[in-house]
Amino acid sequence: MTEKEFLGSCHCGEVQFKIVTDFPELTTCDCSICKRKNALMVKVHESKFTLLNGESSLTEYQFHTNTAHHYFCKKCGIYPFHRKRVTPEYFGINVYCLEDFNPEGIPIRATVGAEMA
Repeated sequence: MTEKEFLGSCHCGEVQFKIVTDFPELTTCDCSICKRKNALMVKVHESKFTLLNGESSLTEYQFHTNTAHHYFCKKCGIYPFHRKRVTPEYFGINVYCLEDFNPEGIPIRATVGAEMA
């Protein structure tokens, strides 16, 4: 897939962002928070992520090492993205928050986040 721009948002639309990616793969994670939020993610470098609206509508959750930054919309509670623990210059983007995106045909890799504790 060629690199392309995608718009994304939380459910209520308060948080809006855009990413540029070619979707080399999607990932799932089995750490305690990712299992509960059940997101399918794509890894995007911070230079290819732009928060368009809603910075004040985001709330942040951290736990364990307080390294990863998990963001949620204060109004609707949706998890749109997080800043990664091991590679903090990257965002993990919840692809289910992207407009007009179909994950069909993109490889999905299961990451073992539970062992990073």
